[in-house]
Amino acid sequence: MSEVIKITTPLSDEVVDSLKSGDQVSIKGILYTARDAAHKRLIDLLDHRDELPFDIKGQIIYYVGPTPAKPGAIIGSAGPTTSYRMDPYAPRLMEVGMKGMIGKGNRTQSVIDAMVKYKSIYFAAIGGAGALVARSIKKVEIIAYEDLGPEAIRKMEVEDFQAVVVNDTYGNDVYKEGMNKYKR
Repeated sequence: MSEVIKITTPLSDEVVDSLKSGDQVSIKGILYTARDAAHKRLIDLLDHRDELPFDIKGQIIYYVGPTPAKPGAIIGSAGPTTSYRMDPYAPRLMEVGMKGMIGKGNRTQSVIDAMVKYKSIYFAAIGGAGALVARSIKKVEIIAYEDLGPEAIRKMEVEDFQAVVVNDTYGNDVYKEGMNKYKR
């Protein structure tokens, strides 16, 4: 089992370059949440040369739509959603400074190419373990698009958020590498 690499947001190019496909990471700092509808609105803002509702430079967007919090909790289950739905929007957000994405599932080749070009990285969080993931979330607030309900953009403070590097800045893909090992 490999060593867990501790990283803190916002991410620098140096940190992103140091991570390799298959690395296990523990994330501390701020994550922003956004799914399809929020991504479309972010791109619309960029198209109209308006400011985004948060400074995206060096940040990680977590693809999640958390469930409502139980009494006394700050957030409900917060497991990752399927990432390919954000693929039409991800390259543009990387172009303006986003350094990481967290979700589940494969990314398209155009997104992988953009990760290489803009020095960004894609992490996978554990799917089906949203209640466990929620334990690493220490603070949460809606910062934009409250009308989207669970898909509103949230600013989350996390500690020891566990993820695996799927795609690194060198074009590597842990899913493809894993499949190739078993095809031999």
